[in-house]
Amino acid sequence: MDAFFSLLPRPPALRSKSRVYDLKARLDWGEPALTIIDVRDRNQFNLSHITGAISMPLPELPARTLNSLEFDRDLYIYGDIDEEAAEAAAKLRAAGYRQVSELRGGLPAWKAVGYPIEATLTAFQR
Repeated sequence: MDAFFSLLPRPPALRSKSRVYDLKARLDWGEPALTIIDVRDRNQFNLSHITGAISMPLPELPARTLNSLEFDRDLYIYGDIDEEAAEAAAKLRAAGYRQVSELRGGLPAWKAVGYPIEATLTAFQR
């Protein structure tokens, strides 16, 4: 029976750097064992972010992840620029997380291909 399941298609494996297409394929696959982390400040997050992402601004890493995420969980990290994601990924790897992927191009790349984004209601309540 295991041989049968090994023949079925699988979503792309986690890499240290991922394209937006890789993350979208995993989301479309319906694989729940991943977390998308937005490392931009909360105001930027509230204006728009990848659907399903959680806000963990760069200065709060890795303290917040240590309290809420397992070390073996697949983490996709993004910001507005690749350097933000790289810095965040380095902090998480140093804290013991091994399944960390930097989303190349960040939110701008995600938006450029028309993938779903959302905004937090409080961003519009001024």
